[in-house]
Amino acid sequence: MALPDYVEEIVASGFPAMRVLSRRARRFQLDSYLRNAVEHDVPEQGLAVRRPEAMMAWLRAYASASSSTASYSQILDAATPGHSEKPARATAESYRQVLASLWLLDPVQAWAPAGSPMARLGQAPKHHLADPALAARLLGLDVDALLGGDGHPLRPESGSMLGMLFESLTTLCVRVAAQAAETEVAHLRTRNGDHEVDLVIVRPDGGVVGVEVKLAGAVGATDGKHLRWLREQVGPRFIDGLIVTTGPMAYRRPDGLGVVPLALLGP
Repeated sequence: MALPDYVEEIVASGFPAMRVLSRRARRFQLDSYLRNAVEHDVPEQGLAVRRPEAMMAWLRAYASASSSTASYSQILDAATPGHSEKPARATAESYRQVLASLWLLDPVQAWAPAGSPMARLGQAPKHHLADPALAARLLGLDVDALLGGDGHPLRPESGSMLGMLFESLTTLCVRVAAQAAETEVAHLRTRNGDHEVDLVIVRPDGGVVGVEVKLAGAVGATDGKHLRWLREQVGPRFIDGLIVTTGPMAYRRPDGLGVVPLALLGP
């Protein structure tokens, strides 16, 4: 698999009935899924939504914060640019709670290991929708929008939307495998941002696997520094460290970290 194949996976969604549809029909179904959730499923959960478009705007802002730890006040501000009268924070919090109860939002919680020598760990969750295709639809991004004509991302920097959606796709895949293995998935970020590990898989016995996600097909010597830091912090509890990429092969680096294409990360 190459980068365009991963982009197709992002927009194809994990909904089995949608994957077989044409791109146009799939877009229609994803839009309908989101609209029905806001207009019908949310009221059935007991939340009266007087302005469904306001909740959709909040969802779009949440989608734009995929794979980040943006605060909910920042998400609310992004949902109402230029508006002097914004929804109350209590309203936005009710949006978050009901959408999470419907499994539209599926954030990764921050890792808080008991008795850990690591100090000053951040507590903010990392934002993800239940499927990266939902985020892509909310943002109006299809394959052509995410890729340039030469098959490379339009914004190759690490903070690009494509990179964030690729991390969401990786997170979804890791969570499926982790659930089957009866392990927990979290993320790690120090409060000052010095160190960040995209995913931390924790076994019941305390063993830890760290995962960093890279949109690039190749990794450099400096990649994986946060995994090496985590290995130093947790000592023998560190089972393995993986750098997940869009590259063509899996291999073990001299520093002990594994490099694994996402396509090879499943059973």
